[in-house]
Amino acid sequence: MSDMLTESKAATLAPFRPIRTIEPQVECDRRPDGSVILRDPRPVLPAERTMITYMRHWAQTTPDRAMLAQRDDAGKWRRISYREMRDQADAVGQWLLDRGIGPGQTVLILSAASIEHAVLAMGAQTIGVTVALASPAYALHKTGWSKLQRVVDAVSPSAIFSQQAAAYGDAVSAVGLEALPWIVAENGLPADNLVPFSDLLKTRSTQAVETAFEQTGPDTVAKILFSSGSTGWPKGIINTQQMMCLNQAYWDTMWHPDEHSGPFETLNWMPWHHTMAGNGLFNRSMRHGGTYYIDEGRPIPGQFESTIANLREISPHSYSDVPAGFAMLAAALEEEPALRDNFFRKLVYLQYAGASLPIELWQRWQDLSVAATGKRTPFLTGYGCTETGPLITQLYWPVEGSGYIGLPVPGVDVKLIPVDETRFELRVRGGNVTPGYAGQDELYAQSFDDEGFYCTGDAATFVNPDRPVEGLRFASRVAEDFKLLTGTFVAVGSLRAQAVGALMPLVSDMVITGQDKAFVGALIWPNIAGCRKMIGKESDALSDAEVLAHKDVRQKISDGLNSFNVKSTASSMRIARALLLEEPPVAEENEITDKGYINQRRVLERRSALVTHLYSEPPPPDVINLA
Repeated sequence: MSDMLTESKAATLAPFRPIRTIEPQVECDRRPDGSVILRDPRPVLPAERTMITYMRHWAQTTPDRAMLAQRDDAGKWRRISYREMRDQADAVGQWLLDRGIGPGQTVLILSAASIEHAVLAMGAQTIGVTVALASPAYALHKTGWSKLQRVVDAVSPSAIFSQQAAAYGDAVSAVGLEALPWIVAENGLPADNLVPFSDLLKTRSTQAVETAFEQTGPDTVAKILFSSGSTGWPKGIINTQQMMCLNQAYWDTMWHPDEHSGPFETLNWMPWHHTMAGNGLFNRSMRHGGTYYIDEGRPIPGQFESTIANLREISPHSYSDVPAGFAMLAAALEEEPALRDNFFRKLVYLQYAGASLPIELWQRWQDLSVAATGKRTPFLTGYGCTETGPLITQLYWPVEGSGYIGLPVPGVDVKLIPVDETRFELRVRGGNVTPGYAGQDELYAQSFDDEGFYCTGDAATFVNPDRPVEGLRFASRVAEDFKLLTGTFVAVGSLRAQAVGALMPLVSDMVITGQDKAFVGALIWPNIAGCRKMIGKESDALSDAEVLAHKDVRQKISDGLNSFNVKSTASSMRIARALLLEEPPVAEENEITDKGYINQRRVLERRSALVTHLYSEPPPPDVINLA
């Protein structure tokens, strides 16, 4: 243990790897009512007319460079170049026009990320057809069909695309779409309405595609993305070409011009129907003329091995993931120095999304970076949402520690509304804010204040109230926060992140309990692999349930919670009881989103009996009691 502490201390003293970004700058207007307006005064670089312009630019200047890559059935990388993407997108656009599907109409995509998915989206956007991307889970599980119906009612699609057909057939029929043209990339079942994707690629494009493309512009609706439903029914968030192009202009403004393009490699598993990957990562890679490798792995046991195999071959320019993914990857890099060195070989920065990164995990990553390169690697994490496509704030300079979200990007105004002594609700105004929700005009109007700021519902704090230029930290999702019976306010986001970090690697995540209760509690998902490693060889003969009930596991987690509690005197930051959960979060029940974020409210609703059990008097034997 002393050797580990020495290595960690050495990492703390190491310099950060240099990054070529502008210096942080902000104007701060503090108003008499306690609100604060933050903005970067610097002008934004010009934005392109549409994102398709970037794709066509690289198709002309670096035509043979791979734009996308995906493993085939044999495990080999299948690539599509920028020139091939241009040609195939034009063919798709012509096919749509030939069938009367043109500007103002919508194609519904029910599919995970794939090359064909991207070609279809690029072809539709080339001619001004909107693509509506819904979570495949809405169709794959009967419990999601009511949400799929909401999606269909909102966008009234003229065609459907999916990589395969069989898994979606019942859902398509259930929501009344069986008569629509259904484009299928592989393994389609015989049916009158199924169209092989290969038929689209055989179509010869004409001047009609160019005419339609010239008529597209900043106001053209490129996508409709649906929220994860973490706060209710999914809403269709309109994404225009202006929103997406401004996001790239904001990003360009923060970086040295030499960083705006290059043969960068991106590897990512996150779904394209979320803004983080679908807009943030995919569009950034295309803007750079880079290669986007579609990772079919996931940060869950049994699927993460695919990510590891890919990273043995690919050295990414940057790497983005959710905290759970960073935890699993850190463990793999710690075990395999060659994998670690290959990962950091070309890396410029890291970025996490969906939740705050525990400080203990941040430090492990710096230790890995120093071991591989002699320097630390900055986490350039920001804050955004689907309604802004996604950029609002960005941390574009190295800092010590995690939880920072930086400053408003150039071109965006942020308004902070006081929530309590230190926290502010974050609101945003700018050209990248969505112009509407599909079919929900009243809900859209209710999402803005009287000055035209979109109300995010999330809270932030100043890193240093006396020096706003040091930026903001994410505080919590206001809708998740609650008060104890004593009236004490509990900021769930920060408490959860700190507690999970203190318990790693034995714990993967948790939800915080205690609304209208006398004390804070937690429902905890242990990290089974970490627990087995702690138990040792004995765990080989134990089931997962027996691992969770093992006295050493319970004692170690209890000791970790006690140590965590000792560091805080406030009742709002102390966990008095905990219950270990055997059942993982269930995606079909909306307990976890496709990108790995835990839906706190839904978990507490679905597992209300466990919450009651947690607060039973006297505490049941399976409850870890720290009072």
